Amino acid sequence: MNVDMLMNDLIKKTQGEAEYHQAVREVLESIEEIYNENPQFESAKIIERLIEPDRTMMFKVPWEDDEGNIHVNRGYRIQFNNAIGPYKGGLRFHPSVNLSILKFLGFEQIFKNSLTSLPMGGAKGGSDFDPKGKSNREIMRFCQSFMLELWRIIGPDTDVPAGDIGVGGREIGYLYGMYRKLARENTGVLTGKGLNWGGSLVRPEATGYGVVYFAKEMLATIGQSFEGKKVAISGFGNVAWGAAIKATELGGKVITLSGPDGYVHIPGGLDTEKINYMLELRATNEDIVKPMAYEFEGVEFVQGKHPWEVACDIALPCATQNELNKEDALSLIKNGCICVTEGANMPCTPEAIEALHSKKILFSPGKASNAGGVATSGLEMAQNSMKINWSRSEVDDRLHHIMTNIHESCVKYGTRPDGYVDYVKGANIAGFLKVAHSMMDQGLY
Repeated sequence: MNVDMLMNDLIKKTQGEAEYHQAVREVLESIEEIYNENPQFESAKIIERLIEPDRTMMFKVPWEDDEGNIHVNRGYRIQFNNAIGPYKGGLRFHPSVNLSILKFLGFEQIFKNSLTSLPMGGAKGGSDFDPKGKSNREIMRFCQSFMLELWRIIGPDTDVPAGDIGVGGREIGYLYGMYRKLARENTGVLTGKGLNWGGSLVRPEATGYGVVYFAKEMLATIGQSFEGKKVAISGFGNVAWGAAIKATELGGKVITLSGPDGYVHIPGGLDTEKINYMLELRATNEDIVKPMAYEFEGVEFVQGKHPWEVACDIALPCATQNELNKEDALSLIKNGCICVTEGANMPCTPEAIEALHSKKILFSPGKASNAGGVATSGLEMAQNSMKINWSRSEVDDRLHHIMTNIHESCVKYGTRPDGYVDYVKGANIAGFLKVAHSMMDQGLY
C-alpha cells in the first residue's frame, strides 16, 4: 500500500471533502506497516473497497413550518461497511452537515464499532436541517418527512441509526413513531429510544461515561488517576454532560464547559447544582453557556474561545471536529496537561495530535475513547432482540468492561519500543484487522 498514491486517487474522486480525506489519511498512515505485512489484503484490495462506501443516499426532505411556509432540506444516509454486522451510526441534524462530514463520520464508525467487539458495521446520516429555534411541532414534521425516505433502507438487522448532534430523545421519538407507522412493526430499528418504548438505561450519558472510563485506564498506565485533577471539558451536550458526571464521581474537578458562544471557567469545579443547571440550559435549545456565569458566583464566561487556554491536568474535547488545533495543544502542554482524551469525533487536528505525541502526552482518538455511546446502543439492540431490560448497574458494568477491553487492544497494537502508547495507531490497527479479516472470509461481494 502506498498511502500517497491512494490519497491522490481518493482526492481526485472526492474533491472538496477535506474532513473525509483527513480521516482516511490518519487510518492509512497508522495501518500501512501491518497492511504491507499481509499481502493477502493487497490482493483483495481491502483498502480500496473500505474507503468507498457501500452506498450513499441523498434525498429531499420537504416540511412545513408553523406559519405554513414550505422548506426543503437535504437528507443523507451513508452505509459504509457491514462486514461484521448491520450498518450502525448516528443521524446528525445541523446546518454544517454535508457529504464530507458524514463520510468522515461513517468511515470512523467502521473502526469504532469494530473496537467494541459487538456485531455492528459502520454508517452515518443526517440533514442540514437546524433544530435550533424550531418548535416541537416543526421538528416533528421534519422528522416525519425525513423518515418517509429513510424507512425504506433501514431495519433491525440491516441498518440501525441513532442520535448525534441535533438528534436527541425528542427527535428519536418522532422518527421512531413514523417508522413504526410505515413499517407496521415494533423493532429495535433506532437506538437512543425512550425508556418506556425500548430504550436502555445509561444510553444518554454513555458516551461521556465511556470517555472517562477510557481516560481512567490511560492514566493508570502512568500511575495516575482522576482524583484531585483539574479537568477541562468542551461542549455541553450529552457527551460533555456524561463526562462531567463521571469525572466528578471519580474525584476530578471539572473546571470548564463550552458552547458555540464561548466557554465558562468554573474554578471551584462542577457540583450537582451546576450540572442540573447545565441540563436546564440544554433544554432551552439556545445552544449557549453564557447564562451559567450569571447564575453562579465565581463562574467566568469567555466569549468566542475554546477552553484549552485554561490550565488543567486532563482535557476532554467533547464538542465537534477540529476544535483543538496545534496552538491549543501547545497551550495545554505548557500548562502541564498530562492527558487528552477525545470525546467528540476527530476534535483534534493532525497538527495538534503531532504536538501531543512529540511531548509524549497521553492522547486517545475518538474512535476508541468515545465508543461508549455506540457500545451502549449495541447493548440496547441486544436488549430489544431478547425483549428484556437490564438494570442500570448491569449496563454500566458492561460499558465499563467494553471500554477496558478497547483500551487493552489499543495498548496491544500501539505500544512503541520506548513504552509510549500511540493510541491512534493502536485503535486503527485493532479496528481495521477485525474488519479486514471479516471481508477476506466473506469473499468479493
